[in-house]
Amino acid sequence: MTSEQSGDVVVVGGGVIGLTTAVVLAERGRRVRVWTRDPVERTTSVVAGALWWPYRIAPVASARQWALRSLDVYEELALRPDETGVRMVEGVQGETEPDEVGEWAAGRLPGVRASSADEYAGSGVWARLPLIDMPVHLPWLRERLLRAGGTVEERPVAALPEVAAPVVVNCTGLGARDLVPDPSVWPVRGQLVVVENPGIDTWVVSSAPDGTTAYLFPQPGRLVLGGTADDNAWSLEPDPEVAEAIVRRCAALRPEIAGARVLEHRVGLRPARPTVRLEREVLPDGRVCVHNYGHGGAGVTVAWGCAEEAAALAASS
Repeated sequence: MTSEQSGDVVVVGGGVIGLTTAVVLAERGRRVRVWTRDPVERTTSVVAGALWWPYRIAPVASARQWALRSLDVYEELALRPDETGVRMVEGVQGETEPDEVGEWAAGRLPGVRASSADEYAGSGVWARLPLIDMPVHLPWLRERLLRAGGTVEERPVAALPEVAAPVVVNCTGLGARDLVPDPSVWPVRGQLVVVENPGIDTWVVSSAPDGTTAYLFPQPGRLVLGGTADDNAWSLEPDPEVAEAIVRRCAALRPEIAGARVLEHRVGLRPARPTVRLEREVLPDGRVCVHNYGHGGAGVTVAWGCAEEAAALAASS
């Protein structure tokens, strides 16, 4: 076995899916290397809002189970928010009824109730959910992986067969479109505006009849405003008119946002697919590849549930 084959597992992709999967594998005793094209701090995941909620992801039944398993982990991580970047925060999920939540999360989200008119001008549910500060959480995941004996290398991969390891785990998100190749993967462009927080400590997600959305997530030292979901849009350049519209929609929900100073503009491309691909494949040379990509806008929400399933598939090799 060459030096390139000395690790048990190579995880390709250093976003939240790749790092979480690598952590689970390493903590189960596998020797793990993560190969990532971009530094962890520059992956798509760092742009995420990131509120725990199974958003635009299929298959729905599996996604809900992955999400609930991830909820278990995030609730524990929220005991150390400064370290992990995970906090439990209250807010309103607009255009949602308590019965809809109860269908799949009964007993797991205590305190879910219909929002009051003072909290939200419309039907919604009040809930306490994990809100993850991704610029903190991703480096924390990397450090947890390193403590478990794993490594992270900035190393682009042009084709899966070039990854010389007994087991390859493909967590490349949108990159799977070219790497696999999988033409069923497409980008869903999301634009955010980060502003100074004028004193808001609850989150809101709202959907208008025309399909536009508005959300505001209070993160330490700032307020993250969104957003957009533009299918098959590849531009990573912030659009000033879109940014103005985002601020306007959010200010309609919380008027104090109108005068908040803009700190930053962000754009990310969500890796969408008709369904998540989470399965084991035998490569032409007999090695095993576990695919774990296509999570759309819910990668953070399902990361731990998918990571454990991917680790189990890798263990069967």
